[in-house]
Amino acid sequence: MELRHLRYFVTVAEELNFTRAAARLHIGQPPLSMQIRDLETEIGTPLFDRSRRHVALTEAGRRFLDHAREILAQSREAVEEARRAGRGEAGELKVGFASSLPYTSTLADTLYTYRQRYPKVGLQLHEMFTAEQFGAILHGVLDVGFVRHGGLEVPAGIRAREIGRDPLRLVVHAAHPQADRGEVSLAEFRDDGFIAFPPDVGSGLPFVLDRLCRSAGFVPRIVQTAREATTQIGLVAAGLGTALLPAPLECVRLPRVRYLAIRDEGAHFSLAIATREGAPNPLLAGFLEVLKEVAG
Repeated sequence: MELRHLRYFVTVAEELNFTRAAARLHIGQPPLSMQIRDLETEIGTPLFDRSRRHVALTEAGRRFLDHAREILAQSREAVEEARRAGRGEAGELKVGFASSLPYTSTLADTLYTYRQRYPKVGLQLHEMFTAEQFGAILHGVLDVGFVRHGGLEVPAGIRAREIGRDPLRLVVHAAHPQADRGEVSLAEFRDDGFIAFPPDVGSGLPFVLDRLCRSAGFVPRIVQTAREATTQIGLVAAGLGTALLPAPLECVRLPRVRYLAIRDEGAHFSLAIATREGAPNPLLAGFLEVLKEVAG
């Protein structure tokens, strides 16, 4: 049984006249009658009562008609769904992002615009450190990632394109001698203890902290590690040390915390979009087009 058999049957059932049904289908009446006979033979029961002046559905035909219409509707929807997927308008897109990204407009604006433009695409969002995102993209767990790779090496097979840079801020306790200054140099903090990400979590910030401090003439003294940026800010509020974080996190306001601009050259943290090389994906193409409009 093929879909054309169902289309022929439904048309005859609607017209209850083989001549008119054949005209609608743009085929001859004898071939149409033969196709209906073949269908009845395959099913094993008559679907129509036929006479010279009258064609009517049998009880079996009436029951078969509802199912035939449903199958044809499902087949049309399946075809349209496949076409939408081919155009990047349907399916599921898996997106990774670093923990500081929700505090930026780039992620929010991209996701909002994409959802408005492609409402039939499901978005799976995964918060991951940059190194985790690289691995997930290589293994197909993610389609695209918003990463801050800093000093991390980009693995072979991954393309990372910079889409922005956020200034870095020194996060200090309100009682710190430099807390009321608008802009500072890192060299003034050579005696501070720093709160940082553990080196094994896959964040590029520990490498950036080390690079900037060494450029300022000292090696940073790490007194505490924390896996979450907001945890680091809380530890600064508790007086445990100084942290280096991207400027968008300034929106996290605690009474005893101050954010200081850094005048040192290179005191910024790059934001990049990471994808797997040589992996064409219509969904991803639409997402990257929206990102280009949002981030430039």
